[in-house]
Amino acid sequence: MPCAGDSSKTCGAGWRVVVYGATNVNLPLPEGGRAITKCVNPNHIALTFDDGPYHYLHQLSDMFTNAHAKATFFFNGNNYGCIYSSENVANIQYAYAAGHEMASHTWAHLDLTTLTYERIHEEMSRVELALSRIVGVVPAYVRPPFGNYNSLVQQVARERGQAIAIWDFDSLDWKVSTDEVFQRYDDILATDPDSLLILHHETYDHTPLEIMPTVMQRLQSLGYELVTVSECMGTKAYQSVTASGVPDVSSPHFGFGFRG
Repeated sequence: MPCAGDSSKTCGAGWRVVVYGATNVNLPLPEGGRAITKCVNPNHIALTFDDGPYHYLHQLSDMFTNAHAKATFFFNGNNYGCIYSSENVANIQYAYAAGHEMASHTWAHLDLTTLTYERIHEEMSRVELALSRIVGVVPAYVRPPFGNYNSLVQQVARERGQAIAIWDFDSLDWKVSTDEVFQRYDDILATDPDSLLILHHETYDHTPLEIMPTVMQRLQSLGYELVTVSECMGTKAYQSVTASGVPDVSSPHFGFGFRG
């Protein structure tokens, strides 16, 4: 589904951001441009979800909240739907209010290693703008689509103040059956890992409906704490935190941000 105004860069136009200050969390920002693949804090597992926002976001948020756990969501701007649709805006705000982490998966899920310097900046900046409008944050972490990055992607991420979050365990929920995902968990947990940074996707039905209830219970039964990426890295989650944006009814573009 096309994102309204995508080709003319007006998707989400008609918003104004009301700033009231930055985060005062006494933690360092992650190193911009650095690629991370592993949590640094022991006994932490960061369950992360790519390719949303999607209609399972609200359900996943509740699932983690009810389990006294936190998740990290790496959002696209226009992949499985426009980030500015009314459903996506409401679900993002809901998950953010519940304390889950919002991060960037870039705008259109393109392979950044095939793009120019300017296009990489654009793919990153448009999601940052969307999240600043919707929940008032500029993320400190970006995950390049497909996990692909090169020195140019690292340079742009460094200039934008974002660390590159990869993973050390791919559930392959995007490729294999539920039972095969469970077997992959059996295999990795048999090694008694100190921590894990895990890749999942919120856009495949079996992830929220079948995989997560079992996986979360098992990980917690083994004594792991289910945390966000920033928690497992001991850093801030966001470069800045402000009030969320609100639709500006005086703008000629008012309404564009709510069309899918």
